[in-house]
Amino acid sequence: MADERIQILKDLLLELHHGASAESVQERFNKHFKGVSAIEISMMEHELMNSDTGITFEDVMGLCNVHANLFKGAIADVDVPDAEQEGHPVKVFKDENLALRAAIMRIRRIIENYAKPENEKFGQEILKGLKHQFALLGQFHNHYTRKEKLFFPIMERYGHDSPPKVMWGVDDEIRALFKDAKTVLDKLPDASLKVLSQKFEAFAKEFEEMIFKEEAILLMILLETFSQDDWLQIASESDAYGYAIIKPTEKWEPYRESFDKEAAADQAKEEGAVALHSGQDTSSSEESNTKIIDTPEGQFTITFRPKEKETAAERTALQPFGNGYLSVEQANLILNNLPLEITFVNKDDIFQYYNDSVPAAEMIFKRTPSQLGRNVELCHPPKVLDKVKKIFELLRSGKRHKVDMWFKSERLGKFVYVTYAAVRDEAGDFQGVLEYVQDIQPFFELDSDSNRDI
Repeated sequence: MADERIQILKDLLLELHHGASAESVQERFNKHFKGVSAIEISMMEHELMNSDTGITFEDVMGLCNVHANLFKGAIADVDVPDAEQEGHPVKVFKDENLALRAAIMRIRRIIENYAKPENEKFGQEILKGLKHQFALLGQFHNHYTRKEKLFFPIMERYGHDSPPKVMWGVDDEIRALFKDAKTVLDKLPDASLKVLSQKFEAFAKEFEEMIFKEEAILLMILLETFSQDDWLQIASESDAYGYAIIKPTEKWEPYRESFDKEAAADQAKEEGAVALHSGQDTSSSEESNTKIIDTPEGQFTITFRPKEKETAAERTALQPFGNGYLSVEQANLILNNLPLEITFVNKDDIFQYYNDSVPAAEMIFKRTPSQLGRNVELCHPPKVLDKVKKIFELLRSGKRHKVDMWFKSERLGKFVYVTYAAVRDEAGDFQGVLEYVQDIQPFFELDSDSNRDI
């Protein structure tokens, strides 16, 4: 893509930032662009937030709706057949948006009917239905969390770290708007229906704008960037975070070419296929796999040489370990059987390890493999980032050795105790931060009699 094209996009957004009207910018945009790649949008935002313009991700987030309107009807589409298959994360994501849109429409109709005098005698039934639809719509939290925990880490690995920051910030604003509306709903019939309608429409406007941003911008970036293996990883980890209203009807299993040496060799003999790499004799190679591929242009023989398998560490051999001996396998089992959720972030602020004390779906702080290797700052929503930075600075500097906190989780209905501890080596040098999370609800339920039958 041309640097000039990205520069034009950057200039247009700078004009918006400095107060230019959307109409004047739109006219210039239409003059220079017929179709714009979502990748270019990502690069443009990255340039804005990492240049000396003084524009922060909060500024970009504030202009997010203006940006989206600018690109409406101009985003270049991407044709990826996999994405239309049942169970593919993109198909699931779009189906959820359809279901969430439907819930919004139903809530609007119910509010309208609830306000009609002739329906006053059905007030309790209508209110019950309204709360049910709000509960369904509230499942958008799962939709957003999957996006933030599964899509964003892979985007960052490909260098697209600016769009996740902006979108996560807007997600949290939308969550807050929904909470405001639900607070009014919970006070009905004593609260004002007009206020509820206003609060709900404020939420719905931003929510529907986000649907456009997800489908016309975010997914386009992902479809241009992610590999099939990336999507398979997302699909395999999605259950841990749940879904919004609908669930995949079947597991997505894409067609994968099998590089079977014997089958390919037999097929090559029968059909007399010609190797794709002319002059290269692959028929006698024992180290390569071959595959005959039928295409509209004819048959091709593809040669694939697999990577040599790395020698696996001996997981069962005993090693000197602390005050005794443990194998890697035993150490892993011990860590996974502790009644704690453990996370380790190394001295370079990289999320390096978590244990499997409970299934991901039951975790207090959900962790999945996609997040490994991610900078710890990117693992948290923008609204808590300052707190995270402060904790890490206290531990890194030695001003604190531990930081403890506890809270009552409404989602889980239990008390949670969280500890952040500085990890230092024998020389006292900082090596990272260990977070351990514990469900302490059982402690409140202990029998006052300390003598128990064993």
